[in-house]
Amino acid sequence: MTERSPMLPPERTRTLALASAFLRGVAAAGLGLGSLAVLVTVFWISSPYPDSGPGGALRAAAAVWLLAHGAELVRPDTLSGVPAPVGVVPLLLVAGPVWLAHRAARDAAEPEEGRRRPSQAGAFCAVTAGYLLVAAAAAAYTRDGSLRVVPDTLAFPVALVVAGAAAAGVWTAAGRPFGPLPSWSPLVLQEAVARTLFRNRAEAACRAAAVGTAVLVGGGALLVAVALGRNAAAAQESFLALSGDWSGRLAVLLLAVSLVPNAALWGAAYGLGPGFALGTGATATPLGLTGTPAVPHFPLLAAAPEQGPATPLNWAALAVPAVAALALAWCAVRRAAPADAPRAQVWSPRETALVTGLAALGCGAGTALLTVVAGGPLGSGALAAFGPVWWLAGPAALAWTAGIGVPAALLLRLWRLRERGWAWRRDADAPEGAKGTGGAEDDEDAEDVREGADGNGADAGPGAAEETGKPRRWWAPWRTGEPGDRTVQEGPPGSAAGGPAPAGGAPEDDPGFEPYDFLPTDPWHEKETREARWASLKRGSGGLMADFPARIPAALRSEETSEQPADAKLTDAEPADAKSTGAKSTGAERADAEPADADGRGATP
Repeated sequence: MTERSPMLPPERTRTLALASAFLRGVAAAGLGLGSLAVLVTVFWISSPYPDSGPGGALRAAAAVWLLAHGAELVRPDTLSGVPAPVGVVPLLLVAGPVWLAHRAARDAAEPEEGRRRPSQAGAFCAVTAGYLLVAAAAAAYTRDGSLRVVPDTLAFPVALVVAGAAAAGVWTAAGRPFGPLPSWSPLVLQEAVARTLFRNRAEAACRAAAVGTAVLVGGGALLVAVALGRNAAAAQESFLALSGDWSGRLAVLLLAVSLVPNAALWGAAYGLGPGFALGTGATATPLGLTGTPAVPHFPLLAAAPEQGPATPLNWAALAVPAVAALALAWCAVRRAAPADAPRAQVWSPRETALVTGLAALGCGAGTALLTVVAGGPLGSGALAAFGPVWWLAGPAALAWTAGIGVPAALLLRLWRLRERGWAWRRDADAPEGAKGTGGAEDDEDAEDVREGADGNGADAGPGAAEETGKPRRWWAPWRTGEPGDRTVQEGPPGSAAGGPAPAGGAPEDDPGFEPYDFLPTDPWHEKETREARWASLKRGSGGLMADFPARIPAALRSEETSEQPADAKLTDAEPADAKSTGAKSTGAERADAEPADADGRGATP
């Protein structure tokens, strides 16, 4: 007899979970590489002059895929015989591999019902290892191609980019927690991160820095678009000169689209002041283009400024960092002084300035990081330096956002905390349930309410101020008192309480007037009228008609009867017993028709 082997448990073991995460990393890398290989192969097939076989096209696709991760490529076949580096990374191509690595790590670290998942560190290491294994194989495959990968760049920045994307995926699967810090970090920093106040301030600073960086990059893209519009003829000429067939022009167009984020960062660096390099001997700034540029024929490079001194239109580019600084300050003040928060919860000027300064520091760091990858070498001679200089663009962004953003944040904070009569904050500074702050202005408003709406000084009663709740001024018509106050003032036309009013019961010039406030809310508001009609018909029929039919639903009937007094609850009920009421319904009807005797008894039939 053979012994039955034990069945596997429903949960996967830790080894199987790690193997699954490793395969997810391999699949993510293979999907990105395969998509790019298919695109390059299509262009190779449609090209009328293929320079190499399908192997060369696949090697070029692998090299471009590694370039999207930040790897530096080298072209060994040049006219001068000296290998030329290719270090400009199309930033739009980076989005695909980064998203795939992030998604693989997130799916590997997310808990699944009834299945065992690896630890966060295990998922990160497994996904990163699987992805980098495919990257190493692709780098080895490109050794004999027209574009070769520099081995040193596989560790930095390729491995760093993959590890960062995987770490972000694991962090997303964990719910994006903020802390706790590792045990080896300083105790003071661990205690600071554990405080909720510190987390709120740090989150506000990060959001403001992201907004400032986004506005700065968007302004740079606007500058590039305007420059391309002015030099549209030169851009079209360079586009048509690069290729004569439709497949080549489509490839040039896709390359130009993938370099649009790079051009936006070049425009941002130009607006900041340091500008960008057009070769080793030329620099373009808002003050002018100096030196002799070495600009290859490419459509996006037609937006580069012309040689010579700058014009006032070039100086207008300096408005981009100023607008970015104002946007950063506005985002910081939204958290420092919210419009719906009481004055006690508003940050102090010191905290507001500190958070805005930290946001400016983050904006400078982000700008420096982005400009690092926006440029790079395109050759070994004059094109060895091409693009913005990160160690100049980053400090310039910090100086602009801190120099303009901090004072602007303090001014915006003061503007939001100005007096009630001049602000749109309404009663946010007043405690809940209070009608005013107790100042002279509130006393004057209460006096106007007591005098009446028509201004004739009539006494409106002790509760008029509470009923209206809407003191208005001709210079501040937006002051409507407490939000949600919809008190309906009843009274005849011309009275002090309501003043001249239309048939709806509220004055037409009342800003708080809502027509729906005067519509009946009870669906049974005509019940008493219908009961009276039914009673008169019953008396005229001689007692042949039944009592008023109660067709009210049980829920509404229970609510209505609970609100009525004890005597009124017998309206829709059965007739009471003769012993309790003294007469039956027929006797009561005859009592209405015949007078009673002197002893109080009804007449006999």
